[in-house]
Amino acid sequence: MKKLIIIAITIIGASTLAIAGNPDRAGSAGAGHLLINPWARSSGLANSNMASIQGAEAMFMNVSGLAFVRKTELVFSNNQYLVGTGIKINSLGFAQKVGETGAFGISVTNMNFGDIQITENDLPEGGIGTFSPNYTNIGLSYAKGFSKSIYGGLTMRLISESIYNVRAQGVSFDAGIRYVTGEKDKVRFGITLRNVGPPMRYRGDGMSVTATIPTGGATSQSLTVENRSEKYELPSLVNVGCAYDFIFSDKMKLTANGQFTSNSFTNDQIGLGGELNFRDRFIGRLGYQWEAGVGNKEERTTVFTGPTAGLSVQLLAGDNGTIIGLDYSYRVTNPFNGVHSMGIHITL
Repeated sequence: MKKLIIIAITIIGASTLAIAGNPDRAGSAGAGHLLINPWARSSGLANSNMASIQGAEAMFMNVSGLAFVRKTELVFSNNQYLVGTGIKINSLGFAQKVGETGAFGISVTNMNFGDIQITENDLPEGGIGTFSPNYTNIGLSYAKGFSKSIYGGLTMRLISESIYNVRAQGVSFDAGIRYVTGEKDKVRFGITLRNVGPPMRYRGDGMSVTATIPTGGATSQSLTVENRSEKYELPSLVNVGCAYDFIFSDKMKLTANGQFTSNSFTNDQIGLGGELNFRDRFIGRLGYQWEAGVGNKEERTTVFTGPTAGLSVQLLAGDNGTIIGLDYSYRVTNPFNGVHSMGIHITL
């Protein structure tokens, strides 16, 4: 119980930081890739299932859901992000049950932008080679069930961003709590604080400038001056969500999800989603994410226009209950041609 109190104080106390933003701060944060959901299952619900998500994918939405891992889980996902831009996102997650009520997890997400021409003042058209920006974050998570109703968890995330000859590195923290109640645990509530950490700053040879300074007469001296880049904040946020299961029979149930996201540096968002599960074999998902101006092309400040959809097919492999599942989701965007996410999950 003491650990639960510490987690709750962390979320409630630090939430003042995450909701302290105002419209004037919009777009001023960095490390925006921390806001991109790389997983095929939860992205098909428009990120609305933070109160019901379980297993390795919970390390992104609400780390407390990691505590529901049955034994071992492995997930992989590939995103064709904003089709037409050449951006790809690959993610790998591993979760392992620890003891009776705890679970440990690790996740790795890499965002690759393809090859870009190197340009200089004297060669603005390039032709001197290419470089590939690379964004990576690695999460280490632990979650625990404190009772049959209360679950909590923490994540430490290592962040790396590199662009040619400059690099930024940092660390962030997530914390989440879930409360489960009702007959057959049909009612769930969750709250999570994400992406809280110290500011980051770019450093490297690309921040240096070589200048030639006359020293008198026909002589001169070359000096290298390093410019300091401005620090930038992480895109901290607070999520509050709920979920309810409508159980039609032993073979079919519908989970309704809702979530409110208070962003520090972008518009607040409301996500709604429904997941229809048939015999734990075929799972269909629909979602919609709303924010101010999302329906107006002139006022919209996000590339996502709201609708999402997804599908999973799960098969039993062997007599020990091993499940292998294939996942897919699609998120509508304008401009570009949407986001396709394809993944596989293995539960032992």
